[in-house]
Amino acid sequence: MIYINEGEFIMILTTVITVLICIFIICMLYGIYVKLIKSRNKVKEAMSGIDVQLNKRYSLIPNILTIANKFMEHERTLFEDITKLRTQAAGIKSTTPESISEKLQLDNQITSKMGQLLVSVENYPQLKSDQTMIQAMQTYSEVEEHIAAARRFYNSAVNELNNMTEIFPSSFVASLIGITSYPFFEADNEAKGEIHASDYFNK
Repeated sequence: MIYINEGEFIMILTTVITVLICIFIICMLYGIYVKLIKSRNKVKEAMSGIDVQLNKRYSLIPNILTIANKFMEHERTLFEDITKLRTQAAGIKSTTPESISEKLQLDNQITSKMGQLLVSVENYPQLKSDQTMIQAMQTYSEVEEHIAAARRFYNSAVNELNNMTEIFPSSFVASLIGITSYPFFEADNEAKGEIHASDYFNK
């Protein structure tokens, strides 16, 4: 038989406890790591959904401007602003928090400018009654609704990830692996929410 004195027993017990604690900490950190990666991927998935809808909007804008240009000759500056913003936003790939933030800021400006365009349409009765314009703006309004839905899903995913990047111990793991917070997609106050073309074209 092997006899273990009290000192050896305490040493073995301490070693076992230390190993178990280390295993627990490693498992906990790995669990946090997995959750962080899943949360970040959920944000990226949500942003891709927004990108799909934004690309639809970017495709519609030239058509709308082409139609409006036939009637609204005095709105050149507004057309140029919208075209410039659209080109800038369409050229940004939503891959990092910084690029996403830049794209969302530009999108808010586009929403605001398109809102100004719709207000200006009020001064052009012929344009308001143009069937091609009506159809284009109805499609645009539908895309805006889809963007609003995608924005809610994205903001929910961002909220979950940002909580993890700010609250210990997940914030510690996030800093180790380079995961940072992502920007929320918030409508600019000047944009005054989503554009509803029906408010302008069904009067």
